Amino acid sequence: MSTTAGNLAALLGGTVFGAGLVVAGMTDPDKVLAFLTLDTQWDPSLIFVMGAAVVVGVMGFTLLGRLRKPLFADSFLAPAAQGIDARLLGGAGLFGLGWGIAGFCPGPAVVGLLTLDGRALVFMATFCAGMWLYELWLSPDLKPAQA
Repeated sequence: MSTTAGNLAALLGGTVFGAGLVVAGMTDPDKVLAFLTLDTQWDPSLIFVMGAAVVVGVMGFTLLGRLRKPLFADSFLAPAAQGIDARLLGGAGLFGLGWGIAGFCPGPAVVGLLTLDGRALVFMATFCAGMWLYELWLSPDLKPAQA
């Protein structure tokens, strides 16, 4: 399969995803925090964004089950881990905590960088620092073997 075609498909998918984030308001941390904060200022509009994402995801996985192989690769790539463990729960908890504090998650933060939002720059800097710390201290099993 053509790497160029796969890269163009990924670029198109990412562009549509980013545009959807902007249209839905998911790149505005104040709107996201208004959804995550259950008080008198609560904004339930993002429920519809999440609901639409679930519907599209279900449709995608349904289609995926009918294909023998992807359009732009030789085989499907799936995570090796299948269970729910402490690492998964801890990572999900940290992700949610960061999202609740900052109002950003990685996708909208990248869009925020493109709009020169200073909050997105701070978020991405700390996000990258967290990934670096994880690689440095917590993932010895992921490091390549020494020859």
